[in-house]
Amino acid sequence: MTPRKILVTAALPYANGEIHLGHLLEYIQTDIWVRFQKMMGNKCHFVCADDAHGTPIMLKADELGISAEKLIADVSKRHQEDFKEFYIDFSQYHSTHSPENKAILTSIYNKLNAAGFIKKRIISQAFDPEKKMFLPDRFIQGDCPKCAAKEQYGDNCEVCGATYSPTELKNAKSAISGATPITKNSEHYFFDLPQFETQLKKWTQSGHLQDEISNKLAEWFEQGLQQWDISRDMPYFGFQIPGAADKYFYVWLDAPIGYMASFKKLCERENIDFDEYFSKDTKTELYHFIGKDIVYFHALFWPAMLMGADYRTPNAIFAHGFLTVNGQKMSKSRGTFIQAKTYLESLNPEYLRYYYAYKLSDKINDIDLNFEDFKQRVNSDLVGKVVNIASRSAGFIVKKFDKTLSAYAIEGDLYNQFVAKSEVIAKHYEARQYSRAMREIMQLADQANQYIDEQKPWQLIKQDGNEAKVHDVASLAINLFRVLMTYLKPVLPEMAKQVEQFLQVDLNWQDLKHPLTKHKINKFKPLMLRIEDEQIEQVISASKSSIQPNENTKEDDNMIQIDDFTKIDLRVAKIVKAQAVDGADKLLQLTLDIGEPENRNVFAGIKSHYKPEDLEGQLTVMVANLAPRKMQFGISEGMVLAAGDGKSLHILAPDSGAKAGMKIS
Repeated sequence: MTPRKILVTAALPYANGEIHLGHLLEYIQTDIWVRFQKMMGNKCHFVCADDAHGTPIMLKADELGISAEKLIADVSKRHQEDFKEFYIDFSQYHSTHSPENKAILTSIYNKLNAAGFIKKRIISQAFDPEKKMFLPDRFIQGDCPKCAAKEQYGDNCEVCGATYSPTELKNAKSAISGATPITKNSEHYFFDLPQFETQLKKWTQSGHLQDEISNKLAEWFEQGLQQWDISRDMPYFGFQIPGAADKYFYVWLDAPIGYMASFKKLCERENIDFDEYFSKDTKTELYHFIGKDIVYFHALFWPAMLMGADYRTPNAIFAHGFLTVNGQKMSKSRGTFIQAKTYLESLNPEYLRYYYAYKLSDKINDIDLNFEDFKQRVNSDLVGKVVNIASRSAGFIVKKFDKTLSAYAIEGDLYNQFVAKSEVIAKHYEARQYSRAMREIMQLADQANQYIDEQKPWQLIKQDGNEAKVHDVASLAINLFRVLMTYLKPVLPEMAKQVEQFLQVDLNWQDLKHPLTKHKINKFKPLMLRIEDEQIEQVISASKSSIQPNENTKEDDNMIQIDDFTKIDLRVAKIVKAQAVDGADKLLQLTLDIGEPENRNVFAGIKSHYKPEDLEGQLTVMVANLAPRKMQFGISEGMVLAAGDGKSLHILAPDSGAKAGMKIS
């Protein structure tokens, strides 16, 4: 069978932030698929790059007092270090700010322009009157004009996926200065997407996309395709549009072209025929792995650009869902917005690779990283099942049989049953149904452990005349382990390397039909340790303290809406009585009058700052609708408000004239 020639890409990480566990979901998913293709004997190239253009890069560099070029170079270095630590094996990692990208971008633009697919017209554009600059889409925030979701960016809605013009946003404001944008006119360049409607309808319904994506695109076609604004006004960090001194290509135009540019760099280095992979009549395959939030750009704009420039279109675009942690959106305040580096300080990267594989399918459902399940899954499956097979069998081979497997011809069906699963497991990998593959593999691991339990080699070895039987049992167990680790090699590449050293053989899918007999192995060394609660706690704790929000990251968990605030019932309270609490170093017990028939009892941690007698008769502010909380010393029925700087503390007090029971608004 002729090996397939495959080019695979993952979405380009933006060069203005660090790699986190949400990013890694995609790169691990893609890397597993690429490694599997290589194990199948296919020629598979995996390229990626930093998405390095745009106003956020320019502004961040200005803030740091460095050039944009230095900023993106520094970030790229960190990105690549993180990817390497998680065993993401790119054939080429590049940057959109590269001569290859500029050359291909210019060529595609010129082709589109010559064919009549580029239009120019005057538009009304948001302008920051304080910063004296046109506002990029991502620096305008407001309500989505389609679904009314709040705090959406100026180019697309993260809730409903719609794209629109920034001037269509409702209640817009500048994310740079907070000023209300004014409108100014500017000539812009547009890609005439509606000219490709017929071709795109056919392409999007021809098996190139998941069904959920095709159905979503059908809704967008019903709404009608719009011309796409591909230009931005200076100042802007990016490539200038040919013949327009003050206009730059929009970052989303050159970002997908970055796939081609990264591959071009690889072709130059390894003497690969670039045209063979991108000509219209090519027999090679092209696949994009992306998040569901950027489907519109990849499934409409990108194939239309390729069609218009006379290039091939992708064989398929594989979209995945978002990552949640413990059932909720990643959160800085909860310590679950976890950077790659923070995770690596305490946990093995292959734990995460396996857990993602165990959860991933070919659907676009969100994936939840539940830390308790994560711990149990890794400890049970990898340590308790897979590694356990080798650890409980290798000792017999090393100590009793000179590290040599028996000549046992693997009689019976067990080994053959394991090998027979190779086809179905391969199909699951090919279809990106990793969760099914992992379950098949773990069922086999259960069978292997059951076999060892039934044979009880630790008992047989104590009985005279059973050494040959023990030799055969342990040898078969080692062979079953070899099969399992071959199946897991795309997911656990580093552990597979260690197993190859232990077994002194390469783990190849095609070799499984031949068991290892009379084969020398090395002494077994522990392959993977159990996850302890303390390691997870360290990651969460470090994430709470190390990650600081910046101007380009919305901290949803620390922000409340006006509806949340209006739920809080703040009342003026009179301190009727204050007294120390026996056995409590910090608490005072306050009896508060808030104008109700019954006084409220509240425990407040203010003892070190106030004498009880000084508080009685004073007015303060309390949260009156806080749920009662049972404490060691009694029930606390609210909370008094105080302010402090770590050295001093002061309870809040209303202006003179306020009365107990008044509601604060």
